[in-house]
Amino acid sequence: MFPASVQNWARGAAEAVVRPLVRFGVTPNSITIVGFALNVLTAAVIASGRLSTGGALLLFSAAFDMLDGAMARVINRPSRFGAFLDSVLDRYSESAILLGLLYVEAKLDHIGTAVLVYAVAVGSIMISYARARAEGLGLDAKVGIAPRPERVLILGAGLVFPGPATGKTVVVALWILAVLTHFTAVQRLVHVWRQTLPEEVRGRAKEPPAPGTQG
Repeated sequence: MFPASVQNWARGAAEAVVRPLVRFGVTPNSITIVGFALNVLTAAVIASGRLSTGGALLLFSAAFDMLDGAMARVINRPSRFGAFLDSVLDRYSESAILLGLLYVEAKLDHIGTAVLVYAVAVGSIMISYARARAEGLGLDAKVGIAPRPERVLILGAGLVFPGPATGKTVVVALWILAVLTHFTAVQRLVHVWRQTLPEEVRGRAKEPPAPGTQG
């Protein structure tokens, strides 16, 4: 969803931030773990009902999450385990934040909003699962209009604006995310189907004719 120019600028800014840290022996994995701790703190703040503060922390955590990958690029030391650790902790982070929001909504008896949070959680899980399963089959599924950075930005913006707990901006953000997450999961499903369509066609062509259909 973000233009390539914005992504390139963000990468450059993140690399500029981490260069001084390299001299102090900070590693990409340590940044990943600190980022996860920040997200858990954010979830706790949201669960306490301080949504604006939680939203600000969420946006800060999202920016911090860029630093581990930036450091790996700066030191030219990509790590498969580091990438795996980052992906796993990203899933835990997103789940914790949505759980915190679900808790405060349920506590306030905002059942409709709680259901929206659940719908967003399911959509987010399906986005990640669709990509992981496709890559496990040797296919690509990196498409979609709502990858994690965009989802975090939308939710953070919805939370950070002042107002009563679960104000209208939060509900609007959740509706947007509920639609975009499931739409993105379907996009990935269709993308994988298109990649596998030629082999499906070849498989059908090799099937023997059904009995009684031969002349």
